[in-house]
Amino acid sequence: MPSMNSPQLKNPTWLDGQYNNRALVPEHGRHFAEWAAASEQARRSMTAMLDVQYGHGAGETLDIFPAARVPGRPPAPVVVFIHGGYWRSLDKSDHSFLAPAFVKQGACVVMPNYALCPAVTIPDITLQMVRALAWVYRHIGVHGGDPERITVIGHSAGGHLAAMLLACQWPVVGGDLPDALVRNALSISGLYDLEPLRHTPFLRDSLRLTPAQVNKASPARLPAPVRLAGRGHLYTVAGAMESSEFLRHNQMIQDAWGRDVVPVCEALPGLNHFSVLEALVQPGHRLQRLALELLA
Repeated sequence: MPSMNSPQLKNPTWLDGQYNNRALVPEHGRHFAEWAAASEQARRSMTAMLDVQYGHGAGETLDIFPAARVPGRPPAPVVVFIHGGYWRSLDKSDHSFLAPAFVKQGACVVMPNYALCPAVTIPDITLQMVRALAWVYRHIGVHGGDPERITVIGHSAGGHLAAMLLACQWPVVGGDLPDALVRNALSISGLYDLEPLRHTPFLRDSLRLTPAQVNKASPARLPAPVRLAGRGHLYTVAGAMESSEFLRHNQMIQDAWGRDVVPVCEALPGLNHFSVLEALVQPGHRLQRLALELLA
């Protein structure tokens, strides 16, 4: 695998071949269709509060799937799931299918939306997610969730955002926010250095990344989060069938932040960029076990 400074990372044809997941997985349309059908069913069959505003900007809404309230049971752990789509496509509603498995395990599930590039930048989206998590911390107790037990899970671009949120300096955002607002994070097929994407032709015009934005919004270029009393772990996984670049990113964040912060870094056998997300809700799958471990 090339290093971050490799000339290969500025070869446009090679970059498109590495990062265009829809081209790499010709059956991606089947995955999206299955997600959409299962998500519609989840919204019909579950208790949910949809399109709750966490801010006043474009896309600043979230869906809440509360845990069942049981007398005498403490507040539920909270899963915040952030969708992917290269910061320029997809929607929280495409991912409602993930909620039932976690609600069944006693969690409260929150799925935020964000504005999409090129109308906004990746740093703008990161700050939207900061606002979403601050809203969750301040308000999730009303919905039966425990604000002291927030785990963020993200896929692809959402995996990048999950890592950014783990690294956020929350007391700077708000005096009422604790250092460890995000208890733990799970990044699935996350992207940790944005420099290659700045040169990738099919992404370049919509992301419009600048060198300054790359430095500001690349988790691998930021200081490792401070671990606090059992909190602050990032688990990073990718599908073993993903491109060599996605596998490089997966290892990159453990190398950058160290094994104390990133104790789990795995490539899951037999999975591509889309099927790896489906593994998150397959009972007994290694990925679901990792997620539940972070929630425990």
